[in-house]
Amino acid sequence: MYFIGEALVGEGAELAHIDLLIGDKSGPVGTAFANAASQMSAGHTPLLAVVRPNLLTKPATLVIPKVTLKKEQQVNQMFGPVQAAVAKAVADALEEGVFEDVDVEDVVILASAFLHPDASDYNRIYRYNYGATKLAIARAFGGFPDTATLIKEKDRAAHAVMGFKVARLWDPPYLQVAMDLVEMKQVEAVLTALPKNDHLLIEAGTPLIKQFGLSIIAEIRRMRPDAFIIADLKTLDTGNLEARMAANSSADAVVISGLAPIATLEKAIAEAKKTGIYSVIDMLNVPNPVDIVSALAERGVLPDVVEMHRAIDAEGEEYNWGDIPAIRKAADDRILIATAGGIRQHVVKDALGAGADIIVVGRAITASKNIQNAAEGFLDEMNNPEIDQFRVMTDF
Repeated sequence: MYFIGEALVGEGAELAHIDLLIGDKSGPVGTAFANAASQMSAGHTPLLAVVRPNLLTKPATLVIPKVTLKKEQQVNQMFGPVQAAVAKAVADALEEGVFEDVDVEDVVILASAFLHPDASDYNRIYRYNYGATKLAIARAFGGFPDTATLIKEKDRAAHAVMGFKVARLWDPPYLQVAMDLVEMKQVEAVLTALPKNDHLLIEAGTPLIKQFGLSIIAEIRRMRPDAFIIADLKTLDTGNLEARMAANSSADAVVISGLAPIATLEKAIAEAKKTGIYSVIDMLNVPNPVDIVSALAERGVLPDVVEMHRAIDAEGEEYNWGDIPAIRKAADDRILIATAGGIRQHVVKDALGAGADIIVVGRAITASKNIQNAAEGFLDEMNNPEIDQFRVMTDF
C-alpha cells in the first residue's frame, strides 16, 4: 500500500499545508517512518501525533515540521495545536470509516506540516491543520486529483502563497489590446486606464518593442502584475532564441511571423513550450495559412494561437479572416484563433461568429478619448462574464 495526499486550508499566517504518505509498515513508507523517527535534526524534530498525552492516534502518524522551528512559540505550536489537530483528524477519519478496508495496525502515516513563523492564533492553527489533514487523507484514498480534474483546474486559479497569478487562456473569448505605441506616457496612460478583467490581454506591439526593447515587458508587468502579456516580436529567424528572450522578459506569449521558415516556426514553438509560454503565429501577408498549420501538424508541432491579421496599411478593405474552420480542422481543433486588423465594436460579433477566440484591438482602444469605456465596450460585445475569483480552493 502506498497512498499520497495533500491539502492546503486556511488563510494568513495560520494557513495549514499538509503533505502525507500512507503505507504499510513493511514497505517504503514504514521504512521512512522509522528513519524519520530515529534520525532527528535540529529544528525539524518529528513527533508522533497524539490526541492528548498518552493517547496515540491510529494509524500511527508521524508529524514532520516543514519549517525550521527556531522560536519557543513555534515549538509550542507544533507540539500543541498542530500535533493535536493531525492526531484528531486521523482518529476522526478512522471513526468515519475511511480506513474500513485497512488494518490500522499494519499501516503508518507520514504527515509533513507547514507552520509559518508568524502564526499566532492557536485556534486557527488547530482548525486549519485539522481540516488540511482530514482532506489530505480523503484525497489519498480517493486518488485525488483524477487526470480530468487536474487538466480542468491547472490553468484556472492562482497558487495561494505565490503572490501573483499566472494567467492562462482557458476561457475564450478574450480581448487583446495591442499597444503599437512609441511614447512611454501613452503606454502608462493606456495601462492605467484599462479595466481589470480576466478576459483582457495586453500586447506589447512590434513598434513598442522596437522603441524600448524587451525591457518594456517588465515595465508593463510592474504596472499590471497579473496581466497576460504578449510580446509581438514577429520573429522571422532564430526562433528558439527569440522565444527564450520573450520568456526571460516575463512575457506570457511570443508572436512569430507565419512568413518564417517552417524550421524557425518549429524551433520557436518548441522553445515556447519548454519555457511555459504561448506561441502565436501571425499570418499577416501569408498567402495560405491553412498550408502552414497543416505542415506544422504533420510534424507534430502546433502553436497555441494562430492570428488572422489584416495589415494596418490594408485597412479600409472588407474584413476577411480567411477560412477559420479549415485552420481549426488542420490543427485538429487544438489551437485558439485570433483576429486582428482595424477591428471596431460593431464587427466583434461577426468575428466571434466566424470562429475567433481572441479579438485583437489597437487604436480603437489605445487612441480613444476614454480608454476604459472603449475597452469595456468591446468586452460587453464579447459577453463573457468574469471568472469566479471567490471559488474556495478546496471546491472542485
